[in-house]
Amino acid sequence: MIKIDLEKCIGCGMCSVDCLATNIEIKDGKASIKKECIQCGHCVAICPVGAVSIPEYEMEDVESCKGENSQLDSEQLLQSIKSRRSIRNYKQERVEQCKMELLAQAGRYTATAKNNQDCCFIFIQEELEQLKSMVWDYINGLEQQEKKTIARELLPFVAFNRRRKANPEDDFLFRNAPAVVFITSEWPLDAGLAAQNMETMAETLGLGTLYNGYLARIANANIELKKWLGIEDRTIKACMLLGYPDVHYVRTAPRKKANVIWK
Repeated sequence: MIKIDLEKCIGCGMCSVDCLATNIEIKDGKASIKKECIQCGHCVAICPVGAVSIPEYEMEDVESCKGENSQLDSEQLLQSIKSRRSIRNYKQERVEQCKMELLAQAGRYTATAKNNQDCCFIFIQEELEQLKSMVWDYINGLEQQEKKTIARELLPFVAFNRRRKANPEDDFLFRNAPAVVFITSEWPLDAGLAAQNMETMAETLGLGTLYNGYLARIANANIELKKWLGIEDRTIKACMLLGYPDVHYVRTAPRKKANVIWK
């Protein structure tokens, strides 16, 4: 529930004007809440005197912005976007906990539909070998079935498993990455948006990522694995491999011309 500190409130009306739910009005020179809302936090962010709070949220995390003229450098940002690569070769180095916490923060602060904040982030590094074992055991079980009984979307994993058995160093699903991140959400776009912000943060930390749809698919199919992850009632919508790149790219990769319609 939104709360207004009437001693601090100066009745400027900025929160009322910016409220997308038209849930704030100015009465007797002070802001007043009319009803429950989605608690998007715009009123907290725009109040010039810090009179608005949402007690259910972590108000100690609220920070002052740097100002209207502190925009990101557009050329540097575009260069970073153009330079990022999907990483399939990783150094065998642990990812520091403090860096993974920064990735979680980048995901946590991503916009969500109707401010649902529904994303759940699962980082696996300490127990990565257990994750791999459960994934490959499940795929081994698939391989024992008759081909016609295996769901079509799971057939590629039988081939992956045969490759692995022929060459144990052929780590197609995990690419020898030291860490894996799963993101769950029941909303169509939210996990992808969070993953994009997390990838951008990873770039600033010298880390590389690979979006891994195959690993997300097989994890969703494995009920026991989802129970182990603590997300048996949720849907994995995004998965990333994570670690320090063991490859260095010296230029950006070419792309087709942009397919843009201007009107």
